[in-house]
Amino acid sequence: MRRENYNVAIVGATGAVGQEMVQILEERNFPVGELRPIASEKSQGKDLEFKGAKIKIQKLDENSFRGVHIALFSAGASRSREFAPKAVEAGAVVVDNSSAFRMEPDIPLVIPEINSDAISDYKRCGIIANPNCTTAVTLMALKPLHDISRIKRVVASSYQAVSGAGAKAIEELRLQTLAWAKGEPMKADVFPHQIAFNLLPHIDAFLENGYTKEEMKLHNETRKILGDNLIQVTATTVRVPVFRAHSVSVNIETERKITIQEARKALSNFPGVRVVDEPQNFKYPMPIDAARMDDCLVGRIREDYTVPAGLSFWVVGDQLRKGAALNAVQIAEVLIREYV
Repeated sequence: MRRENYNVAIVGATGAVGQEMVQILEERNFPVGELRPIASEKSQGKDLEFKGAKIKIQKLDENSFRGVHIALFSAGASRSREFAPKAVEAGAVVVDNSSAFRMEPDIPLVIPEINSDAISDYKRCGIIANPNCTTAVTLMALKPLHDISRIKRVVASSYQAVSGAGAKAIEELRLQTLAWAKGEPMKADVFPHQIAFNLLPHIDAFLENGYTKEEMKLHNETRKILGDNLIQVTATTVRVPVFRAHSVSVNIETERKITIQEARKALSNFPGVRVVDEPQNFKYPMPIDAARMDDCLVGRIREDYTVPAGLSFWVVGDQLRKGAALNAVQIAEVLIREYV
């Protein structure tokens, strides 16, 4: 039943993505009746500000979802597996930001600009999955090109900000940078090696095929969101000493040649994408410009001269926003507008 206002729970409200969800709900004037911030026991009772009011953070337990209409989860896969079904049982629709449900066949995996119609499938089990942050940013650029000519193969190399590993990772980069400036030793707790002034070609666990889970997410999630199980995707994901916004170098092969002019027009007309492509004037997407921005920026668009039908380009997007919190709130907006 459609309502004037919706009671919204945010699970993981004190994390980097959870805090961003709170901010975006306020920015976009989502019709929140009650906001229920939920986190671990150590955050219980602390204050969180929303629309000028201070709200007490509640501890996550089996009773957290009474009266909740929409639950935005950003607390990790294990928490989602345990508590998302409890939220559904209590009557909430769950939008989950973790990897827990993305590849479940009965659970829609959604980027609203690309496959918002899949949201209707939430009725099967009450859960909608948010894609991996790198997948979301990359597909915002792939989809308009795929609509011109089917993409056969994708080669992607990501340059992922530390914010993708959470609030503790952001703090680790800050502290290491300060330590370097003072000539002090740098401690690495979140990452296996120093991240300041370094690159780590390793995100998530390594698999038997030599790829990481993060790299295979791009392969699997691209196929599901675009509805094309024949697309081949190979990726190398790299953690870089940037605070926010992921960057991805992308090379695609398509069934027919897409000209640079066609690509620029399609990308410029796609909602949520902005073309920044004037290399002669040193204008191209950079994470420092994409940080805290809703749109994904695309540039360095060029034909791949080594194949008959190929393009290379560079896409940058704020992974805390379009890669996570914004995408979840956009799903909730479609949900209340069209389905509940």
